[in-house]
Amino acid sequence: MGQLLWRVARNQQLQQEFAEQGYLVREHGRRSTCQADAMHPRRPAPVGIDLYQLLKARKAKEEQSFIDLERLPPELSITILSYLNATDLCLASCVWQDLGNDEYLWQGLCKSTWGHCSIYNRWSPPGFSYRRLYMQLDEGSLTFNANPHEGMDYLVSRGILMDHPKEMAKFIFYTRTLHWKMLRIYLDDRRDVLDELVTLHNFSDQFLPNALREFFRHIHAPEERGEYLETLITKFSHRFCICNPTLVRELHLSPDAVYVLCYSLILLSIDLSSPHVKNKMSKREFIRNTRRAAHNISEDFVGHLYDNIYLVGHVAA
Repeated sequence: MGQLLWRVARNQQLQQEFAEQGYLVREHGRRSTCQADAMHPRRPAPVGIDLYQLLKARKAKEEQSFIDLERLPPELSITILSYLNATDLCLASCVWQDLGNDEYLWQGLCKSTWGHCSIYNRWSPPGFSYRRLYMQLDEGSLTFNANPHEGMDYLVSRGILMDHPKEMAKFIFYTRTLHWKMLRIYLDDRRDVLDELVTLHNFSDQFLPNALREFFRHIHAPEERGEYLETLITKFSHRFCICNPTLVRELHLSPDAVYVLCYSLILLSIDLSSPHVKNKMSKREFIRNTRRAAHNISEDFVGHLYDNIYLVGHVAA
């Protein structure tokens, strides 16, 4: 950033010196001074902050720190601030008091990190501070990643979240600060929250493997087979059929058939991606094995499923 500012300042210095000297290059390398300023008036100086003058003044005063952001153009200050994370902004607030007390800044940080909280939709009481809310949300997320139930209790006890499965599901769906292992533990215990979380997904007009990837991107699949994985696939199958009634009617799909296809896709993903499997499953074998369990599914549709896994990759990675 410093080199970029100095390059801009140097270009402005050369242009200023060239304009002040008023030299005009003629043929044969001869130079003459322009005396007719009235006939050729110089363009007015641009309105705004001269970066060269700032750098020159800083150098003259032998300042070692960076230029105060308040003296820079707003767009440049915003660019600098965009490289700072939340911790850096908190530290910067000790220096830039206006920034640290800017409620619009803290409101944007809250809503960009935690997309949904019940408190966003309530009337703000007197003395409400988004900066304080950010600290509480950050503390709640850290607590959740250590103990998910205590983390949710922390947010509910401070009025940030309503003690309702739908509100908790929205908080989880629009938040990216929760660790997937702790999230899996919480959803395995709170099936009511899991049900609400599944309904937030919209799989309309999505190819089955792509919809399954999106589902496992928000709700991570367990590393081992078991009752929890079966529950996830069952809930996904019902939701996929609800979102795609036309496809269900045309291909004669049902939640049970989608369940079988999802399990086949997961097994195929493991077979094709695992380095321990030497003899990979062929497309013909996948079609034959899948249609044994789902008789009404067309061979072309199952073949497209195989092609997607082969080209795109694992559905639960």
